[in-house]
Amino acid sequence: MGDFYQTGVVATFHRLGKIDMQKLEAQLWRYSRIRPIALVLPALYTDLEGKAMKTILNVLKEVKYLNQIIVTLGRTDEDQFKMAKEILSILPQDVKIIWNDGPNIKRLFELLKENDLNPGKDGKGRSAWMAYGYVLAEERSHVIALHDCDILTYDKQLLARLCYPIVNLNLNYEFCKGFYCRVTDRMHGRVNRLLVTPLIRAMKGLLGSHPMISYFDSFRYPLAGEFAMLTDMARMNRIPGDWGLEIGVLAEVYRNSSIKRICQVDISDNYEHKHQPLSADDPSTGLMKMAIDIAKTFFRNLATEGVVFSDSFFNSLRVTFLRTAQDTMKRYHDDAMINGLYFDRHAEEVAIGAFARAITIAGEQFADDPLGAPLIPNWSRVTSAIPDFFDRLIQAVNEDNQG
Repeated sequence: MGDFYQTGVVATFHRLGKIDMQKLEAQLWRYSRIRPIALVLPALYTDLEGKAMKTILNVLKEVKYLNQIIVTLGRTDEDQFKMAKEILSILPQDVKIIWNDGPNIKRLFELLKENDLNPGKDGKGRSAWMAYGYVLAEERSHVIALHDCDILTYDKQLLARLCYPIVNLNLNYEFCKGFYCRVTDRMHGRVNRLLVTPLIRAMKGLLGSHPMISYFDSFRYPLAGEFAMLTDMARMNRIPGDWGLEIGVLAEVYRNSSIKRICQVDISDNYEHKHQPLSADDPSTGLMKMAIDIAKTFFRNLATEGVVFSDSFFNSLRVTFLRTAQDTMKRYHDDAMINGLYFDRHAEEVAIGAFARAITIAGEQFADDPLGAPLIPNWSRVTSAIPDFFDRLIQAVNEDNQG
């Protein structure tokens, strides 16, 4: 039975019965003539050689409603860039590759730094941001959709359902977040299950009713990397360049949009991609690094909303989080049992303990440096400081793709 229950302040669109893909894609093709769609694919070269990308490319070959595809590549040398062009040449759409490690784009990064515009460190955030800039520069698309390139369960429905609420003018949304179930023979998504949700609920218990916390608590999968938005959002939003990317994007959308124009949609029956190690003893890598960055992003965004953090608050938060996470884990265990899934309670408890330490580290780092690394500036600021930057970006990308 389909779940159609609406929770929280964000509109939620569910999977209700069998989907008529032919009808859905016909509507998308019709709507996309008014709101053309650019698909942004942030990737490493290793992603292009992976099993998931082969499936993604085979699906995209059959998608008629996309106006352009922008593949924004990181950690790619010259030989790999040439191979990337060959791999992506099977796509019939207008495809452009942004070679973020190439000399042309590197010169643009240096130009930004010379003008006190920090583009952030190498990573998904910076790669996606540069792709948004290219879409804005070309002025050919009105909608940007983005998804990761390691999705092993990718199909046509995922992309179509992600785009539909934004492309359909009658629905009138400007930002859509994807969500999904992550289950094989066990539950996955440890950071979302055992850190993000208990942390939000713990802060809600300590701070009481707060609009931003209620907003975060409305999302079924806040760490999902899949979303679609109007290009105006890409022009206004600033984003973090670390693992706080997804939470930071949601925070920017909260500030720059009306809640009524934000939605989330169930895009997949099941979603499987690569998993990262916990690295419980090393806060500089793995899920520990991710957890610290995510917690700091929460703290900094709530601080901008007037929330005051103190040592006593962080002490209470760790205790409250620990109990909330343990109680939540018990629910996951019981859910797994009734569905016949494998559930390692010890591993889950170890992860909760590691995330509690991550919150403590994040609180200490926030107290030492409340501002942290500056967000990547929005594109309105960039073009104000460097009026011809879009022209330079188009030239750089075209030279790389034609070379």
